Amino acid sequence: MPKPSMTLYLAAPRGFCAGVDRAIKIVEMALQKWGAPVYVRHEIVHNKFVVDGLREKGAIFVEELEECPDDRPVIFSAHGVPKSVPAEAETRNMIYVDATCPLVSKVHIEAQRHADNGLQMIMIGHKGHPETVGTMGQLPPGAVLLVETVEDVANVDVRDPERIAFVTQTTLSVDDTADIVAALKRRFPNIVGPHKEDICYATTNRQDAVKAMAPLIDAMLVVGAPNSSNSKRLVEVGNKAGCPYSQLVQRASDIDWRAISGATSIGITAGASAPEVLIEEVIAAVQQRHDVTIHKVETAVETVEFKVPRVLRT
Repeated sequence: MPKPSMTLYLAAPRGFCAGVDRAIKIVEMALQKWGAPVYVRHEIVHNKFVVDGLREKGAIFVEELEECPDDRPVIFSAHGVPKSVPAEAETRNMIYVDATCPLVSKVHIEAQRHADNGLQMIMIGHKGHPETVGTMGQLPPGAVLLVETVEDVANVDVRDPERIAFVTQTTLSVDDTADIVAALKRRFPNIVGPHKEDICYATTNRQDAVKAMAPLIDAMLVVGAPNSSNSKRLVEVGNKAGCPYSQLVQRASDIDWRAISGATSIGITAGASAPEVLIEEVIAAVQQRHDVTIHKVETAVETVEFKVPRVLRT
């Protein structure tokens, strides 16, 4: 019996970004330099397959520094950490390596600079997300006000409406964030924003590719983890851009085939912490069930690379 036809659209860019690639390399190089075990505070990136692979090599993942012994190296995840974390590591004379994405570090520096200039900080982000916790933790408790929605802007209580600035989480929806920024500017005309947008190039590029792909497809599969902010935003962006149905899947085994049984065109993309091997696994699963024609939807070419810390290069 012949397989039904399926047109498969592959978003480009998709999957790993430079910050994720660097963070994973940092753990691998630390294991080579110091041997196992190496401790990692929080998942190095939000992807179970990646974390499990590093765990097999000797990485031990913990949520707090107090779970780490003093005599083994510890790595801080790509999402960034509050200032109190490296300060505690210094107090305990620990070897530590900061794998914070350089684009997240840029936001940390901005927040500190604005605060040093006497501006009160507002952060656009998701409450409890490790990147938001890390960025807000660059300043003393209570110094940064968090807004998650346009509605939050109306209720935020600032000490001086003429002396405020904002930063954003790097993995937000570009369009949703633009709406929140517009609301902030309407309420606080003199608010100071970033010199360059905080939402990172990889988040923007992946969302742009989904927007271009969405009108062409009946359904979309987003390879990524349920705790990955940028992956969840891809699902939302696809729906808003005209794709009637999207699934977030960690592996091919997660695909709900019944839900997409009537589709004749499917788009595939992946969050910035999803490795290409998982994307290939999903493509292969579609090919098992359908006679597939593949098209690439490319909206940008990424050439960004970030160096690993000097301590690992010696």
